[in-house]
Amino acid sequence: MKYEIIDFHTHPFTSSQNNICNHIEHCNMSIENTITTMQNLGITTICGSVVDLTPLKENETWWDRIRSCNDSALKLKKIYGDFYIPGFHIHPEFIEESIAEIDFMKKNGFRIIGELVPYKMGYSYYNSPELGKLVDYATEKGMIISIHTMPDEDDLDAFLFAHPNATIIAAHPGELKRLLRNIERLKRYPNYYLDLSGSGMARHGMIKRVIDEVGANRILFGSDFPICNPAMFLGGVLLDDLISQKDKQLILAENAKRLLKL
Repeated sequence: MKYEIIDFHTHPFTSSQNNICNHIEHCNMSIENTITTMQNLGITTICGSVVDLTPLKENETWWDRIRSCNDSALKLKKIYGDFYIPGFHIHPEFIEESIAEIDFMKKNGFRIIGELVPYKMGYSYYNSPELGKLVDYATEKGMIISIHTMPDEDDLDAFLFAHPNATIIAAHPGELKRLLRNIERLKRYPNYYLDLSGSGMARHGMIKRVIDEVGANRILFGSDFPICNPAMFLGGVLLDDLISQKDKQLILAENAKRLLKL
């Protein structure tokens, strides 16, 4: 069976500065062949933000960094067209600038904020009044919030409790202890979803456990390309005989299409 595949969690790049692959020199990577790489795997659409994890330059602010990453996402959108659905960064220390960015997203039909990675972007927590204000505003505008799961589990729980109307998609299901906590969140918060990128996928039965406990409609396919190999994540879904064809369709594309109103 041929599946439509939306990779909800990628970080496309415009330069080596924001290419987070650890093995760049061995991968023949470029803006142009990103499409070829993904389409050769059967991936029909990619989503996600541009990131730059290098230290801030002298006199560079965090908003300068965010502005640069978001501008790169717009550049890639012009190159990739419908193949790419961009994610945009916001920052709780730059409220007015972030609100203007959300308004720009709304005007141009973009719906993904994030992946938010606080500890890499100059702030520490999700559950803050400042970020809460931005999340509430983004929710009113119909945005989806993609987040990196943080070591402070209690902070994430408080964040979810404070924003029951926001659509929040958490990356990296994690090893057993974190996965079990994520499953409890999925049960408690109907607005909470998991994308499969990063840790957890290598454990046999992990996806089936989430399906058995909360259903397949709360899982999105994601790879975290180019830091991770999307072929590995695709194999973990497509070749898993524990997962039905219907559930594979939900995970690989249908859930993302529903949330993104595609």
